[in-house]
Amino acid sequence: MLRFLVSGLMLVWASCTMAETLAVPEKDVAELAATLPSRGTNMAEVQRRYGEPLSRSAAGGTAPKQPLINRWDYDGFSVFFEKDRVIDAVVPGAPPPVAHRDRLVP
Repeated sequence: MLRFLVSGLMLVWASCTMAETLAVPEKDVAELAATLPSRGTNMAEVQRRYGEPLSRSAAGGTAPKQPLINRWDYDGFSVFFEKDRVIDAVVPGAPPPVAHRDRLVP
C-alpha cells in the first residue's frame, strides 16, 4: 500500500514540475518588425514609404477625450494612427517583442 501511495505522489509531483516554453519570434518576423513605421511618423510619410494600404478603417474615437484612431492594413502588417501620427505598427499573429532578451537563460 505504501508503494502505491509513494508512486502516486511521485506522479503528481512530476506533473507539477513542467517548464514554460517561451516563443521567440523567427528571424523573418523580427526583420519585418524592424522595418515597420516608427512612432510619430505622419500618414503622408507612411504612404510615401509603403505605398497605398490594402485597406483603411477608422477604429473609433468621437469625443475630445477619445481621439480618432485609424488603422491602415498592408500586406503582412498594420499601422495604427492617432489623428495623423503613428502610434503603433504590428505584425498580426506575431508575439510581442521580448523585453530584456539578453537576460534570457537557455
